[in-house]
Amino acid sequence: MKNIKIIPNIAPTIFSLLITGSAWSQQAALKLSDPEVASVAVVANQIDIGYAQIAKNKSKDAEVLKFAETMINDHTAVIEKAVALVKKLGVTPRDNEVSKKLLADSKTTKEMLESKSGEDFNKAYVDNEVAYHKAVIDAVEGLLIPESENSELKALLQNVVPALKAHLGHAEMLQKNMAK
Repeated sequence: MKNIKIIPNIAPTIFSLLITGSAWSQQAALKLSDPEVASVAVVANQIDIGYAQIAKNKSKDAEVLKFAETMINDHTAVIEKAVALVKKLGVTPRDNEVSKKLLADSKTTKEMLESKSGEDFNKAYVDNEVAYHKAVIDAVEGLLIPESENSELKALLQNVVPALKAHLGHAEMLQKNMAK
């Protein structure tokens, strides 16, 4: 029954990412400029850092804390690379419909995570990380990479995908271990 409670709470963020990912890309309903792609990429990383910071404050589980620290370190590194690239290119990331929706939806997830404690928190955090990384991978591969015109921006995004998939695998392993 707890899974049923958690899924609606993370649904807004996941729904937003899935809509902004391959579904919009395939329908050509949304065109993003490189500054907008950069903004979405940075915002998605900032959001996951925020979730990880909540985990560091609320969890006592060593594996969850280790995972949260990895999320903070890895996503901060991606942001630093993105910032360096946009500075090099003379591009200013530009807020857009996608980045604004991601930020708005993340507030719901943060509120849900803040309302949990103990094992309920750990499970909610890890479940969210699994769903979030699946959705982000879909958005990067289905929207951000195809919409990127600059080859360096496209390469940065392509190089991030294996790390996102590794994060997903780690989160799924934690999820599986929690189910035991």
